[in-house]
Amino acid sequence: MAVPITSVNPVAIKPQTFWFMRTHLIALFGAFALQHVVAETLPSWKDTATKKAIIEFVGKVTKDGGSDFVPPAERIAVFDNDGTLWSEQPAYFQALFVFDRNKALAPEHPEWKEKEPFASVLKGDMKGVAAGGKEGLMQLLAATHTGMTTEEFTQAATEWINTAKHPKSGKPYTEMIFQPMLELLGYLRENGFKTYIVSGGGIEFMRPWVEKTYGIPPEQVVGSYGKLKYEVRDGKPVLIKLPEIGLVDDHEGKPVGIQTFIGRRPIAAFGNSDGDKEMLEWPPAGSGARFGLIVHHDDADREWAYDRESHVGKLDKALDEAKEKGWTVVSMKNDWSVIYPEKK
Repeated sequence: MAVPITSVNPVAIKPQTFWFMRTHLIALFGAFALQHVVAETLPSWKDTATKKAIIEFVGKVTKDGGSDFVPPAERIAVFDNDGTLWSEQPAYFQALFVFDRNKALAPEHPEWKEKEPFASVLKGDMKGVAAGGKEGLMQLLAATHTGMTTEEFTQAATEWINTAKHPKSGKPYTEMIFQPMLELLGYLRENGFKTYIVSGGGIEFMRPWVEKTYGIPPEQVVGSYGKLKYEVRDGKPVLIKLPEIGLVDDHEGKPVGIQTFIGRRPIAAFGNSDGDKEMLEWPPAGSGARFGLIVHHDDADREWAYDRESHVGKLDKALDEAKEKGWTVVSMKNDWSVIYPEKK
């Protein structure tokens, strides 16, 4: 006959039995607590190995006294922007800004109707624009990004980001940011990380809107940039954008930009393309725990599916080397429960 639990004399329980029960109860409740923490952390990330790898890394480097502990000042995380924090199809969004700027300035330049690559932009002929190659792109950038003050360019970029709509989704571009990555940025900052954007996009193009969009202040943005010149116009000191390249912050330019602007080697890097490969390689060259992550666009239904043959965000060599180099690869389709933030 079973003895009612209320009739058990606790004094009669042997000490070793008590400690056995206590240890297992602590482990049991600890497991339940851990599951709750995992569920509440990064809620738009499915409970897959990818999410667990992120949480495990953050736990290691923030555990005071642990062998992998990293002081807060050294917790630097760098993020690519195009394709990593927001979408990048059918073209890099800054390229679409350049095209819109050319159209807006066209009335002042009637010769553009016959002159390439401007004529192709005005006709919406993207194949014609692409045929101009790097030289044509530099002409477009020079016409829209130089000769003005930094304040004038900031105003133009701000007006565009606040009013322009994506050609396919019809959404403002700042609504095409990735909700899971917003959560990741917040999660890292909550754990003492300093988050930076390190992008091939223009530094002056991104700085006006990234703080409101990502919570990243303008001084924590590293990007491609043109040279500036100090002038006094109408008695006012200004900085003029010149048609000279200072840094192309892509491929090997990314570690250069990180060292130039940040001055610390990151312990975590997040990208989505071969253009981020060198940035992903840079952190592990240091000592201690390191983390690299690649966003793989494989969700044609909710976003786009592309990698090796894409005209933007090409992911080929970095995808092949990910396993060997220990980089975590995110499947947008299988690891993310949502892509974009829900409209409030």
